[in-house]
Amino acid sequence: MLQLRHYSFELAFEFPFITAHGMKTQQPTLVTSLGLANLTGYGEAPAISYYGVSTEQMAALLEEKRGMIERYALTDPKRFWHFLHHLIPGQHFLIAALDIAGWDLFAQMRRMPLYRLLDITWGQTPLTDYTIGMDTPAEMVQKVKAHPWPIYKIKVGRPEDLDALIAIRANTTANLRVDANEGWTFDEAKALLPELQKLGVTLVEQPLPRDAHEEMKELKAISPLPLFADESCRTEDDVKKCAEGFHGINIKLTKCGGVTPGMRMIKEARSLGMKVMMGSMNECTIGTAAIANMLPLLDEVDADGPLLLKEDVATGLKYNNGIIQLSGGHGLGIKFAGRKVEKIIA
Repeated sequence: MLQLRHYSFELAFEFPFITAHGMKTQQPTLVTSLGLANLTGYGEAPAISYYGVSTEQMAALLEEKRGMIERYALTDPKRFWHFLHHLIPGQHFLIAALDIAGWDLFAQMRRMPLYRLLDITWGQTPLTDYTIGMDTPAEMVQKVKAHPWPIYKIKVGRPEDLDALIAIRANTTANLRVDANEGWTFDEAKALLPELQKLGVTLVEQPLPRDAHEEMKELKAISPLPLFADESCRTEDDVKKCAEGFHGINIKLTKCGGVTPGMRMIKEARSLGMKVMMGSMNECTIGTAAIANMLPLLDEVDADGPLLLKEDVATGLKYNNGIIQLSGGHGLGIKFAGRKVEKIIA
């Protein structure tokens, strides 16, 4: 019989995290664990206010469904996801935390890292970016200087976007990508994209509101830069819809419901000729380790949650100038501390 536990944390950011959706200084997150005999698998679901998700809501739902979850016989993580999909329909964040914990536990039972259980051959992996939240151009430059990195993701969505990017480019030769988080109009995006190309920006995430499908088709046709869907691609049902308006998708395990649907989304995106990125929702090491085990399948990755957070509740990942290194342990390869610990950056 499975043993279900959950833990809620408020993890502080190093700098206030500002996007087009607002500002926060802490990231609430729910950690779930599934125990069997002497093994324990862990998962994570960060709470995101603009998706209407809180740790309190997720914890209450877990308690309500505890009996049915604990009686589930974990013989196949994919079947476990389908069980959760019907048990708590629409609760993608919570399903993701439980799905990740199920995969972690099952891989430990098979005595192998998660990527091997997923039949992923370890090889070339993309470098993760480091996100610079919106601020004054001067403050954004200071954040860049404080964290030398090979790739930066710059949060944009304000009139001073171009000034900030010009200032950043003047202070680094690193690759730049931008994420508008739905913050531009069509006309703003049309005017900005050529300027971003001149600054050496390599890709743009979610320039327009998530439902602006027709405008995105028009923007894709004239864009000099690759456009990646984020808010427009929340779940599996969205992948095909994004094919005409975007060059690629950014898969968030938390939004889509975990590793199980994430793997299917990668396969579908490839079948449609789309690039694949996987992104962070400010997960600590637990949720980020799930992304890290899927790195060889990705073209781009934004797995910088542990870099942005001043606090963590697990160990097991190392960062070295954009390279993410796994611990080599079974499952996710992480150790849960049950308390806030310092991040590990090589």
